[in-house]
Amino acid sequence: MRHGVQTRESEDRDESSRIRSLHCAYSTRHWTWGGAVTSLGTGPISVALAGDVMIGRGVDQIMRHPGDPTLHETWARSALRYVELAEEKSGPIPRGVGPAYVWGDSPDRLADAGVDVRIVNLEAALTARGRPWPGKGIHYRAHPENAQCLIAGRIDVAVVANNHILDWSEQGLGDTLDTLDRLGVGRTGAGADQSEAWSPASVTIERSGRVLVLGLGSPSGGVDPGWEAGPDRPGVALLGSFSEVCIERIDQTIDGSRRPGDVVVVSIHWGPNWGHGIPSAHRRFARALIDDVGVDVVHGHSSHHPMGFEIYHGRLILYGCGDLLTDYEGILGHEEFRPELGAWYLAALDADTGVLQDLRIIPTKVNRFQLTTPSQEEMDWLVGLFQDKSVTPGFRIERQQDLLTVQW
Repeated sequence: MRHGVQTRESEDRDESSRIRSLHCAYSTRHWTWGGAVTSLGTGPISVALAGDVMIGRGVDQIMRHPGDPTLHETWARSALRYVELAEEKSGPIPRGVGPAYVWGDSPDRLADAGVDVRIVNLEAALTARGRPWPGKGIHYRAHPENAQCLIAGRIDVAVVANNHILDWSEQGLGDTLDTLDRLGVGRTGAGADQSEAWSPASVTIERSGRVLVLGLGSPSGGVDPGWEAGPDRPGVALLGSFSEVCIERIDQTIDGSRRPGDVVVVSIHWGPNWGHGIPSAHRRFARALIDDVGVDVVHGHSSHHPMGFEIYHGRLILYGCGDLLTDYEGILGHEEFRPELGAWYLAALDADTGVLQDLRIIPTKVNRFQLTTPSQEEMDWLVGLFQDKSVTPGFRIERQQDLLTVQW
């Protein structure tokens, strides 16, 4: 028995080393807190953006280091119930999977597309400790060892300003931040105090400038106002309203970090989980970020399904990217939104001006807790959705096999 445990630990170490070596060989990054350096050639900066990565609960249970499955929900007391529901719908799901399993072929597809920077919303605490936040109906967490999947997915920046990052209280948040730092994944949107929570993450691309990412959470996206980080209190960078005062605060924050030639992404967890309507307040605020702050990409998330997007003054606004990875596969009740479908949004930005030069979309589908390629019918459904719900006049989407290209 002892020999078996030692063998599994050895395998895990070998797997971790292999993934880290692959990641570093691919990107030639030299990691520092909140940023990375990448050796690349000249040309546009290609940024891949996606929505919620929820690797806790059921997804955590199929990995090599499943945490305590105990839940504090009204109808499910074990995270294994979500695995069972997914299997009832899609078939057997393997157990003890390696860190790369959940991504399918996404990392290779993004690499083939020439992506420089990958940004997601990490919607799970990375901890095996802490107490569940009182009064919350759902608490997400993944074992810190399972966070190796972020390296396998070649994630550069994890936005942590959302409504699940303090599910396991301040101790869980601290473990999450420490784990991301240990893995060398940039983070933004929460911290040990207000200053850290409001600090942008950066990815430096040699000879092409930097990508600066500021993460913010809104009560409209379910973020508890009591989670707001204070001068001496850990928490989230809270966007209390969509007012001019908040625009000014973001402007000051960006100005304090921006260098000439930086591409700036503001990533916001906002809006309800369901529905395709884009609130007018979101539209006004996103446009003000572009007009008044000089933001190049607004990266919105919270909706459990993709929403329409906008190209405004040559800048990209993603109002709701949808879920990328979740354990919702077997949950019924919102089938009309097809939440199993998600996307990577690939934005090629001029390195000098940040202007959007090209936009492509790689549709994804969660099947057995793994990203797969949607069917032709599902691809067509997404094309219709984007065409109907986006607010950029005169644009069209062309499907090229399993890739969508946007013309405007």
